[in-house]
Amino acid sequence: MQQAGRPGAARDHDGGAVVITVPGLQALIDSLRGLGYTVIGPTVRDGAITLAELSSTGELPAGWGDEQDAARYRLHQRDDAALFGFAATAQSWKSILFPARELLWSAERSDTGFTARPPEQPPPRYALLGVRSCDLHAIGIHDHVLTSRASADTGYAARREDAFIIAVACGNPGGTCFCVSMGTGPEPDAGFDLSLTELLDERGHRFLVTPGSERGRFLLSGLSPAPAGAADQAAAAALISESAARMGRVLDTDGIRELLYGNAEHPRWDDVAARCLACTNCTLVCPTCFCTSIEQVSDLAGDHVEQHRVWDSCFTSEFSRLGGGSVRGSTASRYRQWMTHKLASWIDQFGMSGCVGCGRCITWCPAAIDITEEAAALREPRPVSEDS
Repeated sequence: MQQAGRPGAARDHDGGAVVITVPGLQALIDSLRGLGYTVIGPTVRDGAITLAELSSTGELPAGWGDEQDAARYRLHQRDDAALFGFAATAQSWKSILFPARELLWSAERSDTGFTARPPEQPPPRYALLGVRSCDLHAIGIHDHVLTSRASADTGYAARREDAFIIAVACGNPGGTCFCVSMGTGPEPDAGFDLSLTELLDERGHRFLVTPGSERGRFLLSGLSPAPAGAADQAAAAALISESAARMGRVLDTDGIRELLYGNAEHPRWDDVAARCLACTNCTLVCPTCFCTSIEQVSDLAGDHVEQHRVWDSCFTSEFSRLGGGSVRGSTASRYRQWMTHKLASWIDQFGMSGCVGCGRCITWCPAAIDITEEAAALREPRPVSEDS
C-alpha cells in the first residue's frame, strides 16, 4: 500500500550519489546553520531518543540503539559508533512541524475594547536531520491533509514551506516496525533534499548521500564529497535489503478497508476495549494523527487573552460530544473509530492510508495493544455462540 510523498517532491535521485564521513556530516550541519536553518535531529534525553536542536554530530546518539516491543522501550549501548543505529525516535516530526500547542492569536484590553494580533515571531527555518522513511511518508500525508485542501493550516504551512529534509535509511528496524507492509520503507524514496545511508564496515564509518532536490545538490557541492563507488552502493543496498527482511511486525493490508467496514460489530472491539485505557498515547505519538481543539486562556484581570490550537484525541469522551452527549460513549467505539479511520476511511477521505507502519502506537501503548494483532483478529472466524 504505497503512500504519497510530498506533492511535487523531486524523485530524480537515481544518480549522483556521493560519500561523506562524520566530519563531512558536521560540515553539512554547519552549512545549514550558516544558511539560517535551525537543525533538528535525534539525541538522547531522559532515557529515550528524542528530537531537539543540534549544532554538532557529537549531540547525535552515537553508539546507542533501542529495543522496542509492545509497551516496551529501552535504550542499549551498541558495539559500534553508529549515529543512527536505532529504529524510530520516541516522538515523530509532527512535534516539530505541527506542535502540540500553538498560539493562534492574542488580544489586549484597552479603553475602546480588545486589540487582537497574530503571533509576533515567524517560525524558524527548519532543517530536519535523520528523518526515517516512515516519517517521511507521514510528512507527505500531512502535506496533503493540512495544506492541500480548501482551508490550509497556516502554521503548518509556514513551518513546512522552506524545511530542508535529510532522510536516513533505516538499518535497524524495531520490534514494532512494519513499514514494509505499508510500502513506506525502509529506504527513503521521495520528499527529501538529501538521503543518507550510514555504513560501518572495514572501509570505515561513512554515509552514502543521495540528493533528491536541486538545493540538496547545491549544498553537497560545497562539501567536496567523494563519488560513491560500486562497493559503497552495494553495501547500502545490502543494508536496506537486510533491514526490510527484519521487520518486527507484519500487517496484511489486502482488503483492509473492506475488512474494517464489514466488521463494525465484531466482538473484537469489546475485547480490545477491556484492555484499552483510552489514555490517548497512540494518537499523540502517531505521526499522522492531526485532530485538534481550541483553548482560550486569559489572565485573572481579563486584560490579556490568548487562543491556542492544541492536540486532541478521538479517544477522549469530549472529542465527539454534541448537545445530547458523546457520539462515541464507549471505549470500544472510540478504538473502532481510530483504527477504522486510520486504515480504511482515511483512504476514502484522502486517497491514501493513514498508517505508515512506524509502530509507535504499539511501543507506547501501556496496555500493549497491537494494531497489527487487532487487524489480524478481525480476519479470524468469529466464535460460534452457544445460542446458535
